[in-house]
Amino acid sequence: MILRSAFLALLFLSGSACASQQDDLEKLRKRIATLQRDFDKANESKSEAADALRESERAISDSNRTLSQLTQQQHTARGELQELQQRASILRKEMQGQQALLGRLLYQQYIEGGDQDYLKLLLNDDDPNQVARNLQYYEYIARSRASALKSLRNSLDKLQTVTAQVRSKSEEIAALQEDERKGLQQLEHDKRARQHMLGKIALQLKQQRREIGRLQRNENHLSQLVEKLAHMLPNIDGAPFKSLKGQLALPVKGNITNHFGTRRPESTLAWTGWFLRAPANQPVKAVAAGRVVYADWLRGFGNLLIIDHGQGYMSLYGNNETLYRQAGDTLRAGDTIAAVGNSGGNEDSGLYFELRFEGKPFDPDKWVRR
Repeated sequence: MILRSAFLALLFLSGSACASQQDDLEKLRKRIATLQRDFDKANESKSEAADALRESERAISDSNRTLSQLTQQQHTARGELQELQQRASILRKEMQGQQALLGRLLYQQYIEGGDQDYLKLLLNDDDPNQVARNLQYYEYIARSRASALKSLRNSLDKLQTVTAQVRSKSEEIAALQEDERKGLQQLEHDKRARQHMLGKIALQLKQQRREIGRLQRNENHLSQLVEKLAHMLPNIDGAPFKSLKGQLALPVKGNITNHFGTRRPESTLAWTGWFLRAPANQPVKAVAAGRVVYADWLRGFGNLLIIDHGQGYMSLYGNNETLYRQAGDTLRAGDTIAAVGNSGGNEDSGLYFELRFEGKPFDPDKWVRR
């Protein structure tokens, strides 16, 4: 009794801990969402040509993320459907065996003359031992027949249940396929809208890429965002990020086109991260475990994702076409978080990557294994 009470208490505490963690995560997501809205409002500008791309590039990211989720749901549903079909096949084979057994029992009973009158057997002049053996034999057949009927009935009920589940799962897959078809149509619409917008503001974007003031404002916006995030984040348990120095993998397979601290083209400003030129839609991986604290469009960086690794360390991934993860998501090293693009008015397809400690960018060169 004491052990049972202790076990129930442990279950209650575990459930309470899980509920508390879920509540904390939901609160964090709401705080991050509020920060994003406030930050967008404070830094809203109609004079930046890149801002005109914001809604279309956000829409493309959202559409791609939805399509990715639908693909995963279909994959899961097809796996479940295959398991159900296998169960149905096994049940049909079981029923065939049960039907064959029942058929043999009924035939045997028919050969022996059908149901026996036990009183008649007892009153016959036959040997009492033979009477006892006959009674036992007929009781055995009756029990076996009842058992076979019960097994067959149970198998039939299970088969009907599984058949209904197969039908339901097939309908679910069909609905997912229809959602995917509509999602693809929406994605094409979003891409056409972005292409149309790019055509209208191409000259302005080209001029802005050379403006020192604009580049400085973009960098200031990013620094302000990172600083605000750092002040509101709880500590993350796990291996210290600093212990991973020299062991981080590149977030994407691509060519590094610049060095940290070197001057940007046609500018006096220095690079605070790396630009890795890579084909569009190539997967972007998290360099280490952590939690997504920002996943939205930011001027100059397009669709940007920021991961908090704890102890003041963050990694930043910009210019993506698609953000697969959202604020609050917990990540492992190597998880796919985005897809390469050229959002934010960038000319080249690739990933902008930064590492920061206590809000300040630092050189990834000694941290990333190449």
